[in-house]
Amino acid sequence: MAIGFRQTFQVEAPIDAVWRFLLDPQQVATCMPGAELDEVVDDRTFLGGVQVKVGAITTRYKGRVRLTEVDEQGYAVEMVAEGRETGGGTAKGTLSGRLRSLSDGQTEVVAEATVDLTGRVMQVGRGMIDGVSNQLFQQFVTHTKARLEAPSSAAAAELAARGAGPIRVLPLILQAIWSAIVRFLRRLFRRPATP
Repeated sequence: MAIGFRQTFQVEAPIDAVWRFLLDPQQVATCMPGAELDEVVDDRTFLGGVQVKVGAITTRYKGRVRLTEVDEQGYAVEMVAEGRETGGGTAKGTLSGRLRSLSDGQTEVVAEATVDLTGRVMQVGRGMIDGVSNQLFQQFVTHTKARLEAPSSAAAAELAARGAGPIRVLPLILQAIWSAIVRFLRRLFRRPATP
């Protein structure tokens, strides 16, 4: 099943600092829930894994990320990731990121991704996967902003520590369900009454 998203966010940091951060796999891995970096093969190839916990089931994907395009002048990067689940499923995807310097000294980050998943994690269904991937991305944004906007603060260290360990999918699924219910109720109550 293929899923995709496009997100834009701003970071209160200069573009060069954000660019260096995005090209540093060790820093990025600390901001991704459940991710770990095992080996830096070269400046464009990295080995690692991500652990996902769904209720009583824990799934682990191990694999490789390759930077396929790095545009230093345009502040754009594209990467391809491939992983295999210990139970036989797979995850393959591409992620691209572009940075733009804003007039107030902030940096805008535009991230686009497509991921094709197979295996046990797909039992939760497409709607839940979409909701969970959005929540995971929001956690990544929160951790990234904490690292870049206040790199020496205790709050940044705490957020980085929270990124360790498996992704707890059940709370994310419950949050995604709640968001879907709220959206449904808003649509329901916005409808005009029919005579």
